[in-house]
Amino acid sequence: MGKKKISVEEEAEEELFLILTPTITQFHNLFCLVLYECLYVGEREYYERQFSTLRSFEEVDGLESPGESPASDTEAQDRDQEQEQARHETAINVSNWANVFLLVFKIYATVRSGSLAIAASTLDSLLDLMAGGILWFTHMSMKSINIYKYPIGKLRVQPVGIIIFAAVMATLGFQVLVEAVERLIQNQGSDKMSSDQFLWLTLIMLMATAVKLLLWFYCRTSTSKIVRAYAKDYYFDVVTNVIGLIAAVLGDKFFWWIDQIGAIVLAVYTIVNWSGTVLENAVSLVGQSAPPEMLQKLTYLVLRHHPQIKRVDTVRAYTFGVLYFVEVDIELPEDLPLKEAHAVGETLQIKIEKLGEVERAFVHLDFECDHKPEHSVLHRLPSAQP
Repeated sequence: MGKKKISVEEEAEEELFLILTPTITQFHNLFCLVLYECLYVGEREYYERQFSTLRSFEEVDGLESPGESPASDTEAQDRDQEQEQARHETAINVSNWANVFLLVFKIYATVRSGSLAIAASTLDSLLDLMAGGILWFTHMSMKSINIYKYPIGKLRVQPVGIIIFAAVMATLGFQVLVEAVERLIQNQGSDKMSSDQFLWLTLIMLMATAVKLLLWFYCRTSTSKIVRAYAKDYYFDVVTNVIGLIAAVLGDKFFWWIDQIGAIVLAVYTIVNWSGTVLENAVSLVGQSAPPEMLQKLTYLVLRHHPQIKRVDTVRAYTFGVLYFVEVDIELPEDLPLKEAHAVGETLQIKIEKLGEVERAFVHLDFECDHKPEHSVLHRLPSAQP
C-alpha cells in the first residue's frame, strides 16, 4: 500500500493544531490567569509544585542520549559556554574597576563630612574591593585545573571564596556596630557640615548609588554564582548608601545621634545578611540531600532511560559545592551481557550529567535489589587521617 497523500488543507490544519496545542508552560500561564485568584494559598502552592514537576519532566524528555546529538549541536553548545564565560569575566572586571572608582570618591566624602554612617559605607566599598579580589582569584583558580592534583575539578573553590567574602563582610559590620555604640555612649557627634561639604556628600553618594544600581541590574541575571554574589553585594550597597546618606543628612541638620543610629542599622543588616550567606554556602559543602523535587526528576529520568532497567534500587543526590553529586543503583537482567549492561550504565551516567544541576553522576549496576546498602555512613572520624 502506498502512503496516503495529504492535501495542502490537511497540512495547514495539522500545523495549526501543533501551534494551538499548549505546552506545559502555556497551560500553566492559562491556569494562573483563569483559576489562580480562586484558590487558597495552600492550593496555589500545591499546583505550582505540580507544574514545576511537569516542567522538570519536560526537560528530562528533551535530553538526548549520548550519540544522538549532532556534532553541530555540540559545537554550538561549546560556543555558547565560551560566550557565557566571557560575559562572566566581563562582569567581574567591570565590577572591580567600578569598586576602585567609587572607593576614591567615598573616601573624599568621608573626610569632608566626618559622618560615621558615610564612613561605614566607605569601609563597605573598601571591603568590596578586597572581596572582589577574593572572587576574582576564585574565578581564575577555577579556570586552571590540574586533573592529577584535582581529579574532579575545583568548583568547590567557588563557595569557599564566597564564605571568605561573606565572613569578612560580617566582621566589618561588627566593627562598625562597636564604633557607633561607643560614640553613643560617649555622647560624641560629628562636626556640622558646610553647604559645600553637604553638596559634595550628596552628589558622591547619589552617584555611587546609581552606579551600584546599574551594576546590580547587569549582574543579577548571570548564571555564575560568583557574579550573583557581586549582584547581591550591589543590592546591599544600594541599601547602605541610601540609609547612610539619609542618616548623615538628618544627623547633620537635626540630631547628631541619628547618624550613629543609621550606622548601627547598617551594621546589624550587614551582620545578619552576610552571616546567612556563610551558612548557606557552608551547608552546600557539608553534603546536604537534594530536595524531593530533584530526586523525583532523577527517578523519572532513570526509569525512562532504557527498557532493560527492571528496577531502581537507589536514587541519591547531595550537594558537594555548587552542584549535586548523584548516585544511582539500578537492577538489570542477570543474563544481560556485560557489553550491553555497561552501555546502559554509561549512557545513563552521561544523560544524568547533562542536567544543569548535576556535576557528577555514579551509576551502580546490579542483578538484584535485596542486599544491604553497599556503603556505610561514617558516624565518627576514622582513626587513620589522610
